[in-house]
Amino acid sequence: MLLFVFTNAYAFIDRGNAIITVLDKAAGKTYTMTIPVENDVKYEKLNLNVRACKQTDPFMPENAYMFIEITNNNNEKIFSGWMNKNAPGENPLQNADYDIWLVRCE
Repeated sequence: MLLFVFTNAYAFIDRGNAIITVLDKAAGKTYTMTIPVENDVKYEKLNLNVRACKQTDPFMPENAYMFIEITNNNNEKIFSGWMNKNAPGENPLQNADYDIWLVRCE
């Protein structure tokens, strides 16, 4: 008996930095910044910590994902989850003042 097993395993490359864009809705301006993985970065009223930044391997269509935790100055969690570069609306930050999306992983 011959058995074939097909897997849908995807390979991802861990990267050390996430490049994100922050939209300040009140000021109507954007700011692009680099956040090292596992480092806390402060941007105005937000504390950002990227736990992982992964990109697809070179043999797959280009995409990147980051797991980010966002708290405010009172250390209240605003967002915790994965963001997808190619589908920023899937897991958006729900905040009245800011929008954040992943540009790429480096």
